Amino acid sequence: MTTSTEAIIEQTDEPPAQQRTGGAAAIIAGSILASRMFGIVRQSLMATFLGASAAADAFTAAFKISNILQNLFGEGVLSASFIPVYAPLVAGKDEAEAGRVAGAVAALLSLAVAVFVLVGVLATPVLIPLIAWGFKGEKRELAILLTRILFPGAGIFVISAWCLGILNSHRKFFLPYFAPVLWNVVMIGTLVWGGPRYHDKELVVLLAWASVAGAALQFLVQLPTTLRLVRHLRVSLDLRSPNVRRVTRNFGPVFVSRGVVQISSYIDNLLASLLPTGMVATFGYATTVIVLPVSLFGMSISAAALPAMSSNIGSESEIFASLRDSLARGLRHIAYFVVPSAAAFLVFGDVIARVLFQYKRFTAQDTLFAWGILAGAAVGLLASTMGRLYSSTYYALHDTRTPLRFATIRVILTTVLGYLFALPLPHILGIDPRWGAAGLTASAGIAGWVEFSLLRSRLNRRIGATGLEARFVALLWGCAGIAVAAGWGMRIVTKGRNGFIGGVLILAAFGLVYIASTALAGVPEARGLLDRVKRRR
Repeated sequence: MTTSTEAIIEQTDEPPAQQRTGGAAAIIAGSILASRMFGIVRQSLMATFLGASAAADAFTAAFKISNILQNLFGEGVLSASFIPVYAPLVAGKDEAEAGRVAGAVAALLSLAVAVFVLVGVLATPVLIPLIAWGFKGEKRELAILLTRILFPGAGIFVISAWCLGILNSHRKFFLPYFAPVLWNVVMIGTLVWGGPRYHDKELVVLLAWASVAGAALQFLVQLPTTLRLVRHLRVSLDLRSPNVRRVTRNFGPVFVSRGVVQISSYIDNLLASLLPTGMVATFGYATTVIVLPVSLFGMSISAAALPAMSSNIGSESEIFASLRDSLARGLRHIAYFVVPSAAAFLVFGDVIARVLFQYKRFTAQDTLFAWGILAGAAVGLLASTMGRLYSSTYYALHDTRTPLRFATIRVILTTVLGYLFALPLPHILGIDPRWGAAGLTASAGIAGWVEFSLLRSRLNRRIGATGLEARFVALLWGCAGIAVAAGWGMRIVTKGRNGFIGGVLILAAFGLVYIASTALAGVPEARGLLDRVKRRR
């Protein structure tokens, strides 16, 4: 998996430092791809055995609520606050101070997580109305039970993020991003075994316990390597080190920023709970697909770039030049793959949903609404992925407050537009209220473009001009249009045939023609991809 994915990122004519970053991004992308593929299999099995049922709604909402902890303290927050301080210590061979910082962060994180897990379990009945206002009666009680089971697992996920921060700083990228595969395997095994044996309510309770067990396995597989890398680990609540205080100072704004962004996600879930039964689950299934390109390209490139950006040395002009170069390279790679992803969501969203989810209890009508959600997400997909890389650049500059301010603006816009698009607009248009779920992703996309524009504008004033050339973006969209035509032609040819095979052929035609057309158009990323594949063969 990693071998094939390296072709996505790495270019043969780049300097060694850039190749190392590209190779790291390739490893992360390959690991994330494996994890996301297993995640899609998990969601496909959930759709098969639970469909868009009330129990599926309850599990999706409960998982979302327990993830409050993971989203506030987890990977993104810890990486942005911890890696810019810890990575230079590793690069400077200051093992004693690195051990003190890692130990203090581990102690602080464990204490905070323990408190939050306890509060979360006790306060679950209060949290349910905040996230799933539309849940009543038995569905509400089931959501409470599932949330209380899932909260400890979310705490374990957070501790796993500590391992990820250390491993990434030591340029060990494969293990922390591949480990979630194990969690997915536990969930998949539970669904395969329990799906045919248990009714909806029993199955989701079993699935919640499986999630906790999978989280523990994900953490334990990373722990030995992490402890081996931190040779002078000293776990204590000692805050006297200036570097520890820097981590805690960085953590506050990033924590709030992440919390602000997550508010948007939880508002989406709350609004979806006010839609007819099944839309929370359908929204969750579709979101699994939506986050694939964001994670695979936005997250992998940003995660690989952050340690390298944080370790830059030299004069201010040299550091800024290096940051501009990293941004330009990363943005081109992101756009090359996200533009066709957005086109596929918009035009072939029903094909994607049919191939992945339309089995047994997930109906053709459910597929139609999932398509609407995917099409809405296409609006801001490019902005969301590029925005991650811009935020990493701010964090490398030890500026955690600017992303917070712009994230706040994004959340306000998402809330206002999300409410209008999800609830009043379908009524005004006289359409099925379930189409409001598509309005949620479309409104988030609009707000994402506003946030991205603000991030880029402010950074340009600080380090110089950054961004993609309009000609390059237009070329990618033109090639995506050619690929759409090819996919649509395959759709006509395969009409009436097996849904799965026909869908795979449509998507394969789309993807292959996009790669071929960009290669013929002279896009360097396409040539690098093909050259890398040839060398590996």
